Amino acid sequence: MEFASYLAGERWSDHPACTHPVLAALARDVNDLSSDEARAELTSLIHRVVGLTSDDPRVMAQISVLAASAALPIASMDRQRGLAAALLNILDKFDDPQFRHLATVAFAQAPDSERWARAYLARTPVPRVFDRQAALAVVHTAALGIALACVPDQDARLGALLRETIGAVEREVRPTPAPALVDAH
Repeated sequence: MEFASYLAGERWSDHPACTHPVLAALARDVNDLSSDEARAELTSLIHRVVGLTSDDPRVMAQISVLAASAALPIASMDRQRGLAAALLNILDKFDDPQFRHLATVAFAQAPDSERWARAYLARTPVPRVFDRQAALAVVHTAALGIALACVPDQDARLGALLRETIGAVEREVRPTPAPALVDAH
């Protein structure tokens, strides 16, 4: 994210204004939780996040749904439960067929998490809001859930999540793809 701030002509920061804050959080988490080898592969994505921001709450929800859906089937039970409750909360707030499809696929792979989350949300009288803090919690929980999962390909899953999320936000925010960087060599 620091290099994205540089490319955008901003002050050097890992929280650049040129990138959606929840997408930037996911990018930082994926970077921090990836191996050195996998981290080097992420550099090809940097230019794509420059200018990728929006005030539309649907974008924040989309990032969260993608992250939660990717992590839910493989995360530890405690993380699964939190992600399942978050997914149900987002689905209550956003009537979006794409979100519903992603959640359905994830819940099919971890059905106990959905049952637990529905029961928990039914008996818990806490206000159910979906704001930036909730989105950041979902993204952090999902990235950590993938990184600590008992699967042999955490790096590949983290990288795929970031690539897929950038692509989805690009389609939402700017229908024409960002130009590729030209190699001066």
